[in-house]
Amino acid sequence: MNYQETLDYLFNALPMFQRIGAAAFKKDLSNTIKLCEHLGNPQNKFKSIHVAGTNGKGSSSHAIAAVLQESGYKVGLYTSPHLKSFTERIKINGKEISTDKVVEFVAEHKGYLDELKPSFFEMTVGLAFKHFADEKVDYAVVEVGMGGRLDSTNVLQPELCLITNIGLDHTQFLGNTLEQIAVEKAGIIKSKIPVVISQSQEETKPVFSEIANERSSPIYFADENYFVSFKGLINDGLLSEYQVFNNNRKSFVSIDLLGRYQSKNLAGVLMCIELLRDQGLAIGDKHIQKGLAHASKITGLKGRFQKLQEAPLVYCDTGHNVDGIGMIVSQILEMDFRKLHMILGMVNDKDITKVLELLPKDADYTFCQANIPRALEAEQLKEQAERQGLKGAVIKDVNKALAEAIKKADKKDLIFVGGSTFVVAEIDNL
Repeated sequence: MNYQETLDYLFNALPMFQRIGAAAFKKDLSNTIKLCEHLGNPQNKFKSIHVAGTNGKGSSSHAIAAVLQESGYKVGLYTSPHLKSFTERIKINGKEISTDKVVEFVAEHKGYLDELKPSFFEMTVGLAFKHFADEKVDYAVVEVGMGGRLDSTNVLQPELCLITNIGLDHTQFLGNTLEQIAVEKAGIIKSKIPVVISQSQEETKPVFSEIANERSSPIYFADENYFVSFKGLINDGLLSEYQVFNNNRKSFVSIDLLGRYQSKNLAGVLMCIELLRDQGLAIGDKHIQKGLAHASKITGLKGRFQKLQEAPLVYCDTGHNVDGIGMIVSQILEMDFRKLHMILGMVNDKDITKVLELLPKDADYTFCQANIPRALEAEQLKEQAERQGLKGAVIKDVNKALAEAIKKADKKDLIFVGGSTFVVAEIDNL
């Protein structure tokens, strides 16, 4: 098979949660364990950092990988979902896996894959771990797909675990309360392996403490060790500057991952780096400063409060649940603009009422939909939005919606595109 045929095999022959939703979800690690055994258990051949959480796990994974890379280590990075290209999911030192490697993997193991019938995600995890083992990475930073306890990535025995925050997302799989979801995320905590919690939350702190205690795992609540406050944008708005207090020391850190919500992630990232230093890694202060200041450039991260153009200003963000959208709206409301235009698309398997309640009533809305089976029909989104007092038109294609918004906007206006990772992924000039 050529690359396109291989991708079709990955995407279509086996269920893919991102595209079809609930039908692809498996509450079982048995297939991943069998696939890894077939591949020679590659997950045991490199050191890893395992990252879970509702929001911030992607940004935190990229930030940690960037600092390790800047410190001279060979670093694998596994994240999901991808925005533009499947190969974005698997990187070493910022370089995506080659299409040839993807083709080779499927060709070599197709007989076994046909027999086992693993999900898209299970197969992708196997491919990533095999690639990292073959290329002899020093460390791999591995982001959980969903949950933690039963996520395919949870076959790892990491050096360190990070859980960023807990919000109400994927409730049909993970539970309806923050406590229930925390139990699923805490499934990545391994016996005697340190775990960092980025954000202390009243409902989840006892859950994490109890599970860590049961497993004799040292636990660190990062925001009780690192006090991070946003100071503003610098370098023509390309960097966010933060003031950090730790052990009565004050320092300043700049990061090129924009969005006020990075202050929540940064405490966890800095705590992880401190623990990795304690484990003997040669990470200097200059590596931290440089790695964070160039994190998205070093690792190729897209879609995190990313500026697409000036006059009118256009931003996009992949945030899609209550916590993510809440942070985005607070960020937008602090910005200087004449009128706000919001281009939104969402998926059809979530209760979006609470998200819609957070959105500003005085913005001009355009409702669109991503070109995937899980997309919520733009007309249905419009109907639900109108019940919350949000008025606007339907233009299904996100690029046509964006072109129309740019055409009618004043140069001092702000246009925001988001609501779903899959809407952001379809923006042409991302």
